[in-house]
Amino acid sequence: MTASATGEPLLEVEDLRVRLRTPRGPASVVNGLSYTVGRGETVAVVGESGSGKSVSVLALLGLLPARVATVTGSARLDGEDLLGMSPERLRQVRGPGVGMVFQDPMTSLNPVLTIGRQLVEGIRAHGEVSKAEARRRAAGLLTEVGLPDPERALDRYPHELSGGMRQRVVIAIALSNSPSLLIADEATTALDVTVQAQILDLVEKLRADHGTGVIWITHDLGVVAGIADRVLVMYGGRCVEDGTVDDVLERPAHPYTRGLLGALPDLATADEGDLATIPGTPPAPTDPPDGCVFWPRCPVRSDPRCETEQPPLQVVGTGLSEGLPHRAATWCAEGGAR
Repeated sequence: MTASATGEPLLEVEDLRVRLRTPRGPASVVNGLSYTVGRGETVAVVGESGSGKSVSVLALLGLLPARVATVTGSARLDGEDLLGMSPERLRQVRGPGVGMVFQDPMTSLNPVLTIGRQLVEGIRAHGEVSKAEARRRAAGLLTEVGLPDPERALDRYPHELSGGMRQRVVIAIALSNSPSLLIADEATTALDVTVQAQILDLVEKLRADHGTGVIWITHDLGVVAGIADRVLVMYGGRCVEDGTVDDVLERPAHPYTRGLLGALPDLATADEGDLATIPGTPPAPTDPPDGCVFWPRCPVRSDPRCETEQPPLQVVGTGLSEGLPHRAATWCAEGGAR
């Protein structure tokens, strides 16, 4: 399901920019990010650590410290700009409007409150339900995410659970108010493959039954291939390529995307040499390159403009899906831009 197939997008982000004040000077962490998420659509956001993926979604929900972060642009959820909301309105939206699975469950759970209290608090904050009913609902959520003995788990503290169990609790909290938009930041990284499949099925059911839009931030391109409708590739705080999952994974245009896919292990050729790598490191956000953000590491460099000019995000090739453009910010695409 795509945004174009469901009318107006659920979320529309335009020219999102995030600048952080650091001891080394201003750091431009997100630079002009624009994308949409339709109802019932899953958009996967991929890229190396430090590319701006997590910061971009934290900015949407007002979770960056105001004294450190400057956020500009717009992010309309059901037509209402998240970036212009008051703190009180944002608290109302977090939960039934947007649910988020944070990357590190140990730091996103309160260590001095039981799992049950943390789940019940979120449920009751957004609905007129009794403590008993909220507790029953909390136990049901823990069952859905595959936590063994959910009734007992409600009375336990985060430190009493394993990393994978804590991750499932965080997922349950994010799903507790049936959000219109679910943001999952490395939601299945700490889980074994069996539980990972269970969580992916749960998110797919939520999407199918309620038309929930999903932003799935991950390094796992295997998960992307299985759940995503569209893929957004980030590097150096920018979107360097986007399109349908088939376009991006089967016909990557940007040299960085091709490098990511080339670094995946191939069991058929595992004994034929070392894994492919992308040499170098991502650019420091305090000192970005003048031209293409990938130029210092790019193995192609076939256009002299790349060193001094930032390539615009433009349509490349013909695309595999009608009505959904395949775009890349490069002058070095195989087949070229049009």
